[in-house]
Amino acid sequence: MKKITLAAALAAALIVPAYAQQKNNDHAAHHPAQATNNAAAMADGEVRRIDKDAKKLTLRHGPIKSLDMPPMTMVFQVKDAALLDRVNIGDKVKFNAEKIPGGYAVTEIEAVK
Repeated sequence: MKKITLAAALAAALIVPAYAQQKNNDHAAHHPAQATNNAAAMADGEVRRIDKDAKKLTLRHGPIKSLDMPPMTMVFQVKDAALLDRVNIGDKVKFNAEKIPGGYAVTEIEAVK
């Protein structure tokens, strides 16, 4: 009888951590609004000006939830100058931005078709 109890305790000790790991991996499935849908997390905007020499971009944008920022028109730096080649003045875009020392920088941008 002691062998059966010991075997059951050992099995439980091995199964519970594996089950807990599976639950952690499936956590996002319980929160679809927080799932990593990058396009949904991106802010909407319109390109107003591109300054390749200064590596800056002026966007008229809607709310940027990740920065708790209301809609406005503002100048952003870009993390990578190659981002400026992806858009033209007047393009409707989706973008991500982050706070940096001295302002904000666009980290990702794509024209909306």
